[in-house]
Formats: sequence, C-alpha cells, structure tokens
Amino acid sequence: MAEHALRLVIGGGGTGGHTQPAVAVLRALRQRVPVEALWIGSHSGLERQVASEAGVPFRAVSTGKLRRYPSAHTLVDAIRVPLGILQAYRHVRVFHPHVIFGTGGFVSVPTVIAGFWGRCPTLIHEQTATAGLATRINARFADVIALSYATSERALRRRRGRLVVTGNPVRPELFEGRAARAYQRFGLTPDMPLIYITGGALGAHAINLVVERALPLLLERTQVVHQCGPASMNGDYPRLLDRRASLPAELATRYVVREFLGEELADVYAAACLVVGRAGAGTIAELAALGKPSVLIPLPGAGGDEQTLNARILSDAGAAVLLPQRELSEARLLEVLSEILGDEDRRRQMAEAARRQARLDAADRLADLILELAHRPVPERTLAR
Repeated sequence: MAEHALRLVIGGGGTGGHTQPAVAVLRALRQRVPVEALWIGSHSGLERQVASEAGVPFRAVSTGKLRRYPSAHTLVDAIRVPLGILQAYRHVRVFHPHVIFGTGGFVSVPTVIAGFWGRCPTLIHEQTATAGLATRINARFADVIALSYATSERALRRRRGRLVVTGNPVRPELFEGRAARAYQRFGLTPDMPLIYITGGALGAHAINLVVERALPLLLERTQVVHQCGPASMNGDYPRLLDRRASLPAELATRYVVREFLGEELADVYAAACLVVGRAGAGTIAELAALGKPSVLIPLPGAGGDEQTLNARILSDAGAAVLLPQRELSEARLLEVLSEILGDEDRRRQMAEAARRQARLDAADRLADLILELAHRPVPERTLAR
C-alpha cells in the first residue's frame, strides 16, 4: 500500500441499501487516490461478504438492534451495543484511520461512536427519505451528515455536524446493461413488453403471492422476470416454479423466476419497460438513475414508514404509481399494469420524470466529502457544497 494512502474505516451494513453506497464511494475514491480501507460490521450481516468482494479487510463487532418498541431482546442488546463500541474503538485505534464513513443501519452505530471517541473525522450517509433511528443517533457524533434527500433533514434537529445533500450512489455497472443479453439469457423476445418484478434481495412474500395468481392474465400481453427472494426466507421459489410448469407452454416461456439476480440485473433493467417492487432506498435510486417507470409497493411497518416516504419521491414526481400493500390484489395489480402498459406516452413521461430525480454524481460527492475531512485535495469541479 502506498505510503500516503487514505485510510478509511467503513461502518455499516445489514442490507444492500447500507452496503452498496459504501462500495460505490470506495470505487470513486480508488479512482483518485490510493486507499487502505477497513470494514467494521456485524458477525452475521451481509456486509462481510460485500467487504470481501470489494477487497476490504473485515472486522466483526457485537451489535444490537435499535428498537422503538418493547422487546425481550432489548436487555441483551443493551449489553451488546456498549461491547460493540469498545470492540470498534480497539479496531479504530489500531487502524488509525483518516476518516470514518458510516453508511447506516444499527450496525454502524458502534463504529461511529468509536470514531468520535478517537477524535476521528466522521461522515455518515442516510439513504432514505427520512432519517432512521441509527442515523439520528449517529448524527450526534458525526462531523458531516450526508443526505440522499433534503426531506431527511426534518428528523435531524439534534446533530453535531453539518448537513449536505449528496444523493444516493448507484453501482456504475447497472448503466452497462444490454437488453439483447437479457432476451438471449432468458429466452425472451424484444417483440413483447417485459416487466421486472422484485421484492428486494430477500424477496416479498405478499407481492409473490399476488403475482402468482395474476400470471395467466399478465402473461397474455407481457413477459415477466421475477426475482422472488431465496426459498430459505419465504418458501416461494419452489411454488412459483411449480406454477410456471402448470402454465400453457406459450405462457410459461414468458415467465422467468429467480431467487436472486446477480450480474444479469443490469441487462434485466435495460430490457424492462416497467418495474414492480418494494421502495427501498437502493431501488429508488436505481429507478431514478436508469429512468425506469415503476409501480411501488412499500413494505408496511418499515421504521418511520420510510418505504412509503421513499416511494413518494418518485410518485409525487410522476415517475411511479404508489400502491399500498393493503390495496394490493390480483385485480388491482392487473388494472394498474394494464393502464401503464397501454399508454406508451405515459411510460415515456414517467421515465423522464424518474431521471429528473437522479443524482448521478452522488458517489463523487461523498468521495469529495471524505477527501475534505481527510484534508486531501478535492477536485474543484465536484467540490461538495
């Protein structure tokens, strides 16, 4: 590693929404300066795998879920969190970073507080349209709080650092998708519209059930790529495979179901004329950046109803239809999809509206802030304001 490498500690994880921004920012930093990074996260979270794939050493600490409601687990977590802070502080002292980058989730709290104890400049990033509990705690210890949307500011009255709206980074490989590759990979055709249905990395059982019932009518006029989530989480994948096998051969060829999508996701996005899914922060950022019309079904009960607030970013702009899960049914889904698929001008307008919500330089803006905190030169063109 170069002698003057930027030493960066990343703290955060639990979901793709809290890990992918870190990867995007790390990539942007590596294009500018040598970087020596360390990722601090939980023992069982997604972040360990993501760090490994990004070539970043990983250290696990004890973590506890931060709850707004009474729970039998609260006492146990009341012990885990302070222990995690002490463990994170030890890792921070040994690594001696120039900057701490907290990407959210309860996993990030021990590392952000440890950075504060160690007097290390700290940047945190909130991906959603409202500030979650972890971000509200971290904001009391961070030097800079980066927001994806200005609406998050309302929940951050108690904060230590300055606020900057940067947007939410999107993986650059998603812009490299080719529709032709998706058609070829899945045996589909460009002569019929394609819908991409997703419940996020873990799937969405409620959406899967309605889609399963709607398939015969839906496939009469569309093709579907359906990411249903792992069978270990919701048990839907085997049942959906059986459902596909029961369809008439002509319809079955139009339905592709997968537990998850990897590198082929970019091609599926490129081919899709419409996306149906949850409203996680990462999904909203991707839809905006790629200019995809969407039907959004927010996860009920998410902290602070954050997915509904996320969905409104696009629905209020005319880029999406917000369909609450309590209104979700086979008939209602088919009605909404039919209205959008039958109006090409509307789809084009939705796509344009989605693009207007995108901040394509979000990763660079966050990289600027990290360099600024580390007292490194920041390109004048993208100097964060």
